[in-house]
Amino acid sequence: MKHRIRTVQPLPSYTRRKPLAGGKWGYYFEPPGWAVVPPAGDDRGPCPVGAEALGTDYDAAVQRVERVLLPLFHNWRTRGDIDLAPAAVTEGTLDWLFAAYRQSDKFGALDRKTKALHERGFALVGNYALKDGRRLGTVRLTQIDTTVVDPLYAKLLVTGGKRAGGPRRAGEEPLPGAAEHRERRTTINHAMKSCRRAWNVVRRKRSDLVPATNPFAKMELREVRRPTPTASYEDLQAAVAQADATGLPSLATALMVTWEWLQREEHIFTAFRLDHYRPKDHPDEVLIVHPKTGEEVWVPLFDEAGASLFPELMMRMDALKRDRIGQGPFFVRDWCDRSRRTPLPWATPKGGLDLVRKKSKAVLLGAELADDLSFTSFRHGGLTELGDADLTDTQIRALSRQTKAVLPRYVKKTQRQIIAGTRKRRALRPVAAEHDQEPGQLSFDQLMGGK
Repeated sequence: MKHRIRTVQPLPSYTRRKPLAGGKWGYYFEPPGWAVVPPAGDDRGPCPVGAEALGTDYDAAVQRVERVLLPLFHNWRTRGDIDLAPAAVTEGTLDWLFAAYRQSDKFGALDRKTKALHERGFALVGNYALKDGRRLGTVRLTQIDTTVVDPLYAKLLVTGGKRAGGPRRAGEEPLPGAAEHRERRTTINHAMKSCRRAWNVVRRKRSDLVPATNPFAKMELREVRRPTPTASYEDLQAAVAQADATGLPSLATALMVTWEWLQREEHIFTAFRLDHYRPKDHPDEVLIVHPKTGEEVWVPLFDEAGASLFPELMMRMDALKRDRIGQGPFFVRDWCDRSRRTPLPWATPKGGLDLVRKKSKAVLLGAELADDLSFTSFRHGGLTELGDADLTDTQIRALSRQTKAVLPRYVKKTQRQIIAGTRKRRALRPVAAEHDQEPGQLSFDQLMGGK
């Protein structure tokens, strides 16, 4: 009997070894379960890195985990706080293209969340291992065409590979994600779009190094859209009451802001400042900024007769701003930091919103609302309420600053909208006499063949 040589060689995080047939050891990368199936409402979505069989070569396994899998995992975990760019790049390579795009004004103008999405896409594509062991990122742009990109897309699309060492033996536990192939179409579609965008932007400045034909363009990507669960006004009332009851009035107010003024979660906690609400030069208005679209809108707080348009929300906002001056974040935590003895902003210095999402989820669960609701659900609920109120697209766009093209994505189609639309259509038709039938209408007896 051949004895297996035991090893005490260190392994990276989320990596383990297993005995295989023939006295060898197999190495496996296994991300934690909370990353593979994130909690409901986590806007990061499933981790782009799944369980992976790494083979029997210790050095190769460790190198792949440390250089590719762990950086991708931690970038996803921190929403882009960890840089995935290689330390040095060769001009004219794919890595260089990504680096040049990062230095462009176009990339700099993006919000933090979109930048992180691009970075994950660059990492997935650039770190792809070729048969000769090289990273795709080290390949020159002149060597990358559709014959490279199309097969790459197909290979990246499905995560979870074959088990190293042959089929699983009877009684052996399967690796999470390794036995089942999981499609990650949304993640890989975003990666292809990120590469396409980088190619187009850098090509305009460096046409001498970037080929005119963009291999990431016109890929006919099939989109899979999962609608965001939408909260109702009753859900909002329940969530606000629960947040107040648990000592989180600022979070309750933020939920009302996203419903009434349609501002995104990240912008409420990172871009909404004290001087945006009823400043001296606009005492009857609030400035709602949308960094994602670059739009700003002054929302009136009173109508022509002087009546408050948002009485419940304004009462809260006035109370939160009382005795505070400056241009700092409007929304701060509802407790004092032990060391600073003052409330800190909800968002971290880098814009992280993990605490907001954790507290929001606890509030929603405490209110016994649907498990799939999140903070974002209340903004979508506010947008849908606009449609239910029979507002025109122009009126909705004036409030939300959404473009006409993306508006249907946010304003959910409901029975009330369908009924209102049908009534408006019928109102345009000529009014027939009560005893007359509509043109072409048959009686019940005629439809039944005279029976």
